[in-house]
Amino acid sequence: MKSEKQPEGKGMEQSKQETKEPKVSEEAEMEEEGVDHSEGLVEFFHSYQELFQFFCNNTTIHGAIRLVCSKRNKMKTAFWSVLFFLTFGLMYWQFGIIYGDYFSFPVNLNLNLNSDRLTFPAVTLCTLNPYRYSALQNDLEDLDRITHRTLMDMYKYNMPLGQKKRMGKTSRKRRSRSLYNHVQRHPLWRQKRDSQGSMEDNNPEVGMNDWRIGFILWNENKTDCFHQMYSSGVDAVREWYSFHYINILARIPATKDLDESNFESFIYACRFNEASCDKANYTHFHHPIYGNCYTFNDNDSSLWMSSLPGINNGLSLVVRTEQNDFIPLLSTVTGARVMVHGQNEPAFMDEGGFNVRPGVETSISMRKETTNRLGGSYSDCTENGSDVPVKNLYPSRYTEQVCIRSCFQKIMVERCGCGHYFYPLPPGAVYCDYTKHSGWGYCYYKLQAEFKAGFLDCFSKCRKPCKVTEYQLSAGYSHWPSAASEAWVFHMLSRQNKYNITSKRNGIAKVNIFFQEWNYKSNGESPAFTVVTLLSQLGNQWSLWFGSSVLSVVELAELILDFLAVTCILAFQWAYLHRSSDLPAPPSGHDNTVCGAPSLPGAPQHLPVASMLPSYNSLEALAVHSFPCRGTE
Repeated sequence: MKSEKQPEGKGMEQSKQETKEPKVSEEAEMEEEGVDHSEGLVEFFHSYQELFQFFCNNTTIHGAIRLVCSKRNKMKTAFWSVLFFLTFGLMYWQFGIIYGDYFSFPVNLNLNLNSDRLTFPAVTLCTLNPYRYSALQNDLEDLDRITHRTLMDMYKYNMPLGQKKRMGKTSRKRRSRSLYNHVQRHPLWRQKRDSQGSMEDNNPEVGMNDWRIGFILWNENKTDCFHQMYSSGVDAVREWYSFHYINILARIPATKDLDESNFESFIYACRFNEASCDKANYTHFHHPIYGNCYTFNDNDSSLWMSSLPGINNGLSLVVRTEQNDFIPLLSTVTGARVMVHGQNEPAFMDEGGFNVRPGVETSISMRKETTNRLGGSYSDCTENGSDVPVKNLYPSRYTEQVCIRSCFQKIMVERCGCGHYFYPLPPGAVYCDYTKHSGWGYCYYKLQAEFKAGFLDCFSKCRKPCKVTEYQLSAGYSHWPSAASEAWVFHMLSRQNKYNITSKRNGIAKVNIFFQEWNYKSNGESPAFTVVTLLSQLGNQWSLWFGSSVLSVVELAELILDFLAVTCILAFQWAYLHRSSDLPAPPSGHDNTVCGAPSLPGAPQHLPVASMLPSYNSLEALAVHSFPCRGTE
């Protein structure tokens, strides 16, 4: 019985130990669950799968939950995955198109019709006859004699010469010989139309229709030449004479300061808005080709204002168109040249002007039009020219033509060593004269050919101004004065203005300049794609493809941040495990007693430490557990 009771007692003890062990394991599990489910301030996911599953179950983006709810059906999962990412691709393709439109900076054109008092523009009127300055009279007479001889040899034309001024024969021969040498360096020649070689000899017996007319321009060393040819003999003679005329003008530095004009001898009557003009309303300058020029209403302190449209509320001028003591080889047109432009802008008569016929009343009606362009990224325009890499040589505000001419003059001074007489000079430069710069003509005409071909980059450097005011002109003509009124009109002019020319009708002209209507058109630009429009377009696309809002975008940003955090954590764990695996192993002959406790005689033997430790799956679990030392009493 005793022997049977002992096993029962042992069984009871074993059962108690077995019941205790599940309790201990349950308590350990409870403790682990308490540790695992305790909330921290910042929590991260343990794997990419857990992160992705959490995102798909909780995001507000439509269709994302289908990626995990149908994970047991691989076909559905694949279908929704392809559809989801295809939708993402199409949406971002639309995003790219929207961003492309935004960064192209399109503009809307706004047209407005305004009604207000209008500032009358500046008006420049030229005589179309270059004046013979007294300081240039002797040189011009020598040039006329050389031209007379050249035309006689080439065309058998006996050009009439003006009245010669009395002077000493010695000084006249010396001056004439000097000018003749320079003219011979740039002679007027003829060339066959089909000839590509050198110039042919001047043979007057050759038919005139078989030749082209021009002149040769040599460089300073006479190693190269430039042929400036024309199909018309009239154009060739005018250009050749103008070339030598400019050299004569350049010898007298104060030519532009000379004032030998007479306002009353050119403009017989001037009225604006039914009031007479005075000297405070105009300024005078001389153009080498168009003669004496007068600019009205260019003074910013006293500008003319037009309150009403119509011919009686504008500028009315009676001008004299007689040619007397002028240069016929430079001007072949009778009448006057007029140009309408803005205040503080130079009058480029060869580009924006038009001619007024003698014996005719010319009525010019105007319509004002303003254009305001957006600067910066929207258009390549400039506000005042300060950001243009070309210095303004004109004493006026910035315009595109001012910049282009300043650019050409600057390049000419750099290459040729002097500046052209038609344009202002940079500081320290001088005008070209073949007595000082023998090869400037060759340099100028070659440079002009490069300029017209666009090789000088002046058109790309000079940008359009952001604010431009233009005047649309339309003209009407009628004979003036009429046959019934010409008798008393000429009589009044002869008494008041000493008008005593023989050909009465061809000696005067009348010009009327006025606003056609009180309204003026303004063209403005506004951004077509603003930031508000961009956000609206992006939101429309996002809602179209995913039915989401801005908060969904924040969820995507959170997903990206969590993905980066998980990646960093996994990378750190891998690096830690890799470093721990490289540590040296412990020696094999060590004592396996627990905590180094001595082995006493009669004491119970203990199991090795390795057999007592449970199997751990990671170093992290191993660090959590601790084992107490066992001793014997």
